[in-house]
Amino acid sequence: METPISRRTVLGLAASVPLSMALAACGTSGPGGGGGGRGATYWFLNGQPQEGVRTGAVDRFNKANPDEKIVATTYQNDAYKTKIKTAIGAGQAPTIIWGWGGGTLRTYVEADQVEDLTSWFDQNSKVKDRLFPSSFGAATIDGKIYAMPCETVQPIVLYYNKKIFDDVGVQPPQSWDDIMALVPKFNAKNIAPFSLGGQSRWTNMMWLEFLFDRMGGPDVFQAVFDGEKDAWSNPIAIDALTKVQELVKADGFIKGFSSITADSNADQALLYTGKAAMMLHGSWSYGIQQSDGGDFVSSGGLGFMNFPPVEGGKGDPSDTVGNPAQYLSISSKATAAEKDTAKKFFTEGVLDDEEIKQWIGTGGVPVVKGTQDLLAKDKNADFLMFTYDIASKAKVFAQSWDQAMSPTAAETLLDNIVKLFQLSISPQQFADNMNAIIGQ
Repeated sequence: METPISRRTVLGLAASVPLSMALAACGTSGPGGGGGGRGATYWFLNGQPQEGVRTGAVDRFNKANPDEKIVATTYQNDAYKTKIKTAIGAGQAPTIIWGWGGGTLRTYVEADQVEDLTSWFDQNSKVKDRLFPSSFGAATIDGKIYAMPCETVQPIVLYYNKKIFDDVGVQPPQSWDDIMALVPKFNAKNIAPFSLGGQSRWTNMMWLEFLFDRMGGPDVFQAVFDGEKDAWSNPIAIDALTKVQELVKADGFIKGFSSITADSNADQALLYTGKAAMMLHGSWSYGIQQSDGGDFVSSGGLGFMNFPPVEGGKGDPSDTVGNPAQYLSISSKATAAEKDTAKKFFTEGVLDDEEIKQWIGTGGVPVVKGTQDLLAKDKNADFLMFTYDIASKAKVFAQSWDQAMSPTAAETLLDNIVKLFQLSISPQQFADNMNAIIGQ
C-alpha cells in the first residue's frame, strides 16, 4: 500500500524513545557520501516514534565507528519520494537508500542505480539467516537480492468486534462461505458486516490481494509482476474479481464506503463503536484502535485473525499480504569506501538489540527471528505474538500490490479497483484495463 507514514507505519502505541534519539538528524554533506571519505549518507522518513528509532541506530553506529560515520537526513513521506526519485535519476543518491522494495526497487535495478547484494548476503549468511525469510521477496529482482530487509513486518489482519459477534450469536468466519453467510445476519441487526474506507482506494485493494492468494496462491499475481501477457485474465483472477463484487452487491460493506477515508481513521471508528462487525486492515490499526477506541482493546473487545481460506482454493491459508518489511539499498554510484561503511552498518547497526527493543516499544514486530520472549513481555503480547507467528510462518508474505508494481501501473490499478467496488466496471473490463498496462 502506497500510504502516508501516519497510516503506513505509525501504530499509535506509546513508545519509550529517548529524547536524544527523537531528534531528527540533519545531513550537511551532499548525496553519495561524505566527500569521498570513509563515511556514508543515509536518507529516511521522519515522524515519531519511527524517526527516533532510525536515528538511534545511526547514533549508536557512529559512536562505535567514529572514522566511518553515517550522515543522516530525514524527509516527510511525499517529499522523500520526490527527492529520492530525482536524486537517483541524476546519479546523486545517498549511499543508503531507504524504501519499500518491490516495483520501485525494480526501477532502480533496471537503471543500474543500486548494488547487487546477492554475493554479500552469501558471504554474510548470519545477517540473512536472522531475518524472516518471507521479507526477502520484495528485495529480490530476477533472482538477485538488491536490498536489506529492516524495521518491522506489517501483515493485513481481519479484525472483528467480539461484543457484536456475541450479541448476534455468531462465530468468526473460517471460510469465504462463512463470510458471505454472516453478511445478512449482521445486516438484519442494522450492523454493517464490514467497515471500509473506500475513498482511500488501497483499502479496497487488500480484499483482492487476499482473494487472489487464497484462490490461486502467489503465482496468480506473480504473473502480473513478471509482466506476463494477459495475466489479469487468469480464470482465477476473474473469479476473485467476481467474488468481491458479489460481496459489494450483498451489502457486505458499510453504506457510503466510497466516501469514507482511511487517513481520518473513520473506518476504524466504525469497528470499535459497534457500527461495523469486521474490518480488513493493516497490523498498524491495532495501535490506532487502542489509542482512539477508549477501552475497546484493553477490555478484550477486539478480535483478530488471518484471512480465512476460500473453498476449493489453491492458496496456503497461512500465507499473508501486506508490508513484509522496509528496505535498505546501496547506491551503485557510491565510492568503494562508502559502500563498505554501508555494509558494515547492515552487519552491526541495523536491527541491533536496542533497535529491536525500540521497535517493539512502538507496537511493531521486528523482521528478526527469535524475538518471542521480548514480545511476550510487552503489554500487547497477544497481538504482537499473533503478528510474529503470521510473519514467521508464512511461506509467502506477498507485498502490497501498489508497492510491488511500478508507480505508473499502481495508479491505474487503484483507479480501476475503485470502479470495480463501485460496480461501474465488470471483472472482465477490470482485467482488460489492467492487461493494457502490464509491463509499464
